[in-house]
Formats: sequence, C-alpha cells, structure tokens
Amino acid sequence: MTLLDVDGIDGYYGESHIIQDVSMTVDEGEITALLGRNGAGKTSTLRCISGATPPEVRDGTIRFDGTDITNQPPEDIAVRGISLVPEERRVFTDLTVAENLHLAETVRNKSNTWNRGLEFKDEGMSTDEIYEFFPRLDERREQKAGTLSGGEQQMLAIARALHQSTDLLMLDEPYEGLAPQIIEAVENAIERISENGTTVLLVEQNAVAAMKIADRCYVLDRGEVVFEGAADELRANDEIRDRYLGV
Repeated sequence: MTLLDVDGIDGYYGESHIIQDVSMTVDEGEITALLGRNGAGKTSTLRCISGATPPEVRDGTIRFDGTDITNQPPEDIAVRGISLVPEERRVFTDLTVAENLHLAETVRNKSNTWNRGLEFKDEGMSTDEIYEFFPRLDERREQKAGTLSGGEQQMLAIARALHQSTDLLMLDEPYEGLAPQIIEAVENAIERISENGTTVLLVEQNAVAAMKIADRCYVLDRGEVVFEGAADELRANDEIRDRYLGV
C-alpha cells in the first residue's frame, strides 16, 4: 500500500525553481532511498514533504496516507505521523541523553496545545522501549549529548523522532561524517526500525551504503528524477551510477 505519494511537485526558493516535477511513492513497510550528488535537490524534497519553509510547493500535490498535506504547517504534518531527522541532528548538546528524550516526550504530550486540536494517533515508543532498541543510549543516558560520538548523536536524533507516533521516518544524510564501522551500526538500527513496522525514506549521498539496505531507490539530478526502481536495478545500472552518483 502506498503511504506517501508525491505527484509532480514544483518547489521554489523565492523565484528559484529547485524541485522540478518530482513524483515518487513510498510504500508502507519499505525503506526507500533518495539519492544524488550534493545540490541535486534531495534535502529540498524532504523539506517539501515535511512542510518546512522554504521551499514552497507551487504545483503538484503531496498525499500522506490518502490525505493532501501539501504546504501544511510542519507541526500538523508531524502529528499525522511523519518525522524528519535533519542532517544536522540538532540534539541539545548541554542536555543529557535522558533529558533529550524527556523533552521530546514532553513536546509530544503537549501537542494538542500547539496543534489546533490535532493529536498524535498514539504515543510512539516509550522511553523504556527506546533504551531497549538503542542499548548504547541506555548506557549513556546520564551523559551530555554534546559528548557523544557522531553515531551516538545520530541514534539519539532518531530516538527522539520515534518518541512520537511515526509511520514515516525521514532521515537526511544519517551517515554524514561517520566512520565505516559506525555507519554499519546506524544501518542496523534503520533496518530494525523498518522491521518494527516504521516506513523509512532515506536521503543519502553515500549511495553504496544506502543501496545496501534500501528496497527501492530514486535518483535526483538538478531537482529532477532521473531514475526510479528497485535497489537491485540501480546496483546493476552502471550508466546511472557513474553519471549521477559517481559510484
């Protein structure tokens, strides 16, 4: 079943047309990878879906679970079940792991106050479930987030997102700046999240790592989709990989 349906969207930063007639679908239960070089439009596409501005969608529609969410406020989109983990991770470095998670839980519980009556469909993962899911965070629950490794900070950012009701988890460059062995740990976490029933949309410049866990892939170039298909098809397509991914 299609969970996310992006249909011919055009996204603009002011008068700059940066997303051009992009269409893609994300099916329930899949890991879908959105790939491309720097500046291809990957992050801008995620921002269009999440409601972050800019960019502004001027044409086309974005439907989530059958509901049109095009240009809706990001807080309304979040409570419908979409969580975005940005490239910068944005953990609160002066707070401990436990305090970061408690803050995410507090925001979730107060969602009805700042979302004009919209409520999360369920409570998402509990703190105990998150610690079970991420044992390394359990070990470091009293440690300040700013002292964590890059991989641990990425796990914390993902854990905060899972604290809310998340049907679609969108990850922007989760492997950025991580050592190969840490990338493998994050890969394992993403696969376990998918196996646990959360659909994943993964934006990543490290195409080799992304294709390793993805079911389907889209490749963007200059704001346009130049390939869509199964991850196995992309791995076998030397021309597309050489021309648009450099791998």
